[in-house]
Amino acid sequence: MRFVTLALLPLVAACATPREACLARVSQDQRVLERLIVETRGNLARGYAIEVKQQVKEVRRTCATELPDGSFVKTRCDEVDVKEVKVPVAIDLNAERAKLESLEQRQAQMQSNAEVARQQCLAANPA
Repeated sequence: MRFVTLALLPLVAACATPREACLARVSQDQRVLERLIVETRGNLARGYAIEVKQQVKEVRRTCATELPDGSFVKTRCDEVDVKEVKVPVAIDLNAERAKLESLEQRQAQMQSNAEVARQQCLAANPA
């Protein structure tokens, strides 16, 4: 689902006005940073991280194959099922705290820089 959303993002961005596109670019890094902060806080609260891994499994199924005369014959076929699973991962809590502190400092810097950039967007692209 996440990949579909990311694939459609350029299409939606193409519909935005120049002002909206400029403001979206300015806030994109802030949104990424906020997501990382939320994830890091969650890791600290749980005491471990959660990693998403793909579980690949080959499954044998019965498939119907159409013959040239229009009839069907049942055959065995192998298919690959891919499933995403969440796996707990051990983390260094001290390093995670340091990472959170660094991310929060960076966020404070970005907020002041982003306000200047927003004003530039508004001035360059009036309503």
